[in-house]
Amino acid sequence: MDIVAPEGDFGAAFCALFKDYYAELGCDEDVDHLLEEYVLADFSAGLLDIAVAAEDGRACGFVIFQTDSIENEWCLKEGLGTVRELYVIPEERCRGVGGTLCAHAEAALKNRGAVRAYVLPAEGSEAFFLARGYAEEDEWCEETGCNFFYKQL
Repeated sequence: MDIVAPEGDFGAAFCALFKDYYAELGCDEDVDHLLEEYVLADFSAGLLDIAVAAEDGRACGFVIFQTDSIENEWCLKEGLGTVRELYVIPEERCRGVGGTLCAHAEAALKNRGAVRAYVLPAEGSEAFFLARGYAEEDEWCEETGCNFFYKQL
């Protein structure tokens, strides 16, 4: 498996995966608007990072991560790293793709100086993050409707 930047064909593949991800979550937001105005714009501005997992030249998942900064609209814990979004296509789940993407994001965050990371897991994904060393705290995020999970990097 390769971890690649969302450029060229993998840029289009990332956008398609992101739309699948939001559809699976059941979000009724305008996904094209989210991609263009927030995700891709923040990526281009260097405010967040995106990595795509590719198996045999085919995109099969992605991770969006950042070090929280007041420069970014999504800043809940200034200075901490966050794995904002992680998605793997259904047929590749439980095969190590998600773990590889998560480890990639954590290593990059640590290399940039983050000593702690957090996630706000979607319902049903809590066990995935617990298995990777995150611990659920009794701290509620009103915006996402879940508790914060933290990990020392």
